[in-house]
Amino acid sequence: MPNTVIDTTVLVSAFLRHSVGGASFDLLQLAHEGAFELFLSDDILEEAARVLLDSVRIRRRYVYPDEAVIEYCRGLSRLATIVTRVPTIRVVRDPNDDMILAAAIVAKAEYLVTRDDDLLSLRKHKRITILTPEAFLAVLRESR
Repeated sequence: MPNTVIDTTVLVSAFLRHSVGGASFDLLQLAHEGAFELFLSDDILEEAARVLLDSVRIRRRYVYPDEAVIEYCRGLSRLATIVTRVPTIRVVRDPNDDMILAAAIVAKAEYLVTRDDDLLSLRKHKRITILTPEAFLAVLRESR
């Protein structure tokens, strides 16, 4: 069961697309089923909540109560192992991307799942393979 960090872009997508499904939503289902060990940090959870609560663009397009976001993030914190003492690193240009990568390092993750182009362009960092939700689903299918 591989240690895996899922970034904010995927978590937000899973929340927004829960009624229709999709790769991001499917990954959370597989984490719940034990197909992989999900790791998150408080910073990742806070960023996901902030995006879902404060993004004008998202709130214009999707209608949901604030309480749904709070409950979603609580559920994620129960589903995942929360890593702490995440160091500050400088690898990519966006500090928010660096915090995701740092959480993966602390988690000793084999995979970091993202839709962020800056992170995806790395492909690999140390022993962490960085890929899209669709590519990670394929990895999980092959390993079964």
